[in-house]
Amino acid sequence: MDQYVLVLNCGSSSIKFAIIEAKTGRSPLHGLAENLGTVSSKLGFSYQHKQHDGELPVNTDHQQALAVIADTLKQFEHLSRRIVAVGHRVVHGGEYFTHSTLIDEQVIHAIEKTSLMAPLHNPVNLTGINSAQNAFPHLPHIAVFDTAFFQTMPKHAYLYALPYELYQQHNIRRYGFHGTSHYYVAHEAAKALKKALGNCNLITAHLGNGCSIAAIRQGKAIDTSLGFTPLEGLMMGTRCGDIDPSIPAYLIEQLGYSASEVSELLNKESGLLGISKLSNDCRTLEQQAKEGNLQAKLALDMFIYRLVKYIGAYLAVVGTLDALVFTGGIGENSAYVRESTISQLQHLGLELDAEKNLEMRFGQSGLISHNSSKPIFAIATNEEWVIAKDAMLYVH
Repeated sequence: MDQYVLVLNCGSSSIKFAIIEAKTGRSPLHGLAENLGTVSSKLGFSYQHKQHDGELPVNTDHQQALAVIADTLKQFEHLSRRIVAVGHRVVHGGEYFTHSTLIDEQVIHAIEKTSLMAPLHNPVNLTGINSAQNAFPHLPHIAVFDTAFFQTMPKHAYLYALPYELYQQHNIRRYGFHGTSHYYVAHEAAKALKKALGNCNLITAHLGNGCSIAAIRQGKAIDTSLGFTPLEGLMMGTRCGDIDPSIPAYLIEQLGYSASEVSELLNKESGLLGISKLSNDCRTLEQQAKEGNLQAKLALDMFIYRLVKYIGAYLAVVGTLDALVFTGGIGENSAYVRESTISQLQHLGLELDAEKNLEMRFGQSGLISHNSSKPIFAIATNEEWVIAKDAMLYVH
């Protein structure tokens, strides 16, 4: 009989959920509760490839939404009775967790301690854990951390050039995020190369509304662009990425911003949205750029230029490159972003096959490079499957 894992991913205003068969990654039921805490709260799910709408009251919070999700799943008894574990995505594990772990009071306390470093995510991750434990009290609950994959980074890569006491006393350092995605696509690239991951040097670029890039040497992460929080590094949908660190002080002291207004600006009003003054959706910007919108074109040019710079830097630190991987909503689907990026890296031995690049979209995974190039892949990520497989390690 098939065994399933319920995977929960609680965001700041949404909950993704899926029932996944851990051996194959097959997901007969998955869904999304979104716009939580607003008048437009809604629930939708897909069962056997058919879309269904659930019902959520106005201003539903995470706890209420999880109760509705649990009741919804119980309607599909042939699936729900085969759930043997619940896997929870947790954004920030700090230095406490180098791998996924069975949730107990000690683990919950450690997640609470890291909440200051991920205030938009860890508190709702904890709400999800608490609510799911109430709904499924007899199942093991496993936390899978975005930061765990990057705990192999050397100290010289993860420290900031700040007084060392800030690291010793307050754990201020680079942590990295999107770890389950980078982990998954790195393994898939190694399979495609017919090599053990431990023998692979890779650069993996997760490009979506949030973006990050990782340098992987001999199968282990040695650097990544996201830092103490998911704000540093590449330009993103609404996040600024790298800026002069004195800009926040200037905004506060000279322009009269409050600290919370600066945080809002950097996290939710910048990136592709801030430059284009139009949208954080790459598809919209590509269409508008084609139609002559100069701000849309500028936003895309900036996004691609910063990606090119990071790939160049990581080529220097991984050594001989076995493959470059694109993933995430933009990385998997935007032939334009991939082509525009690689066209600026041909002098470093990277070249796309134009036909393969156009074909490899919408869930397709495969090689998109020219025969004369170092391998370049577009790989559809599957973070939920990683969470499900990790959760099964704790099923006896």
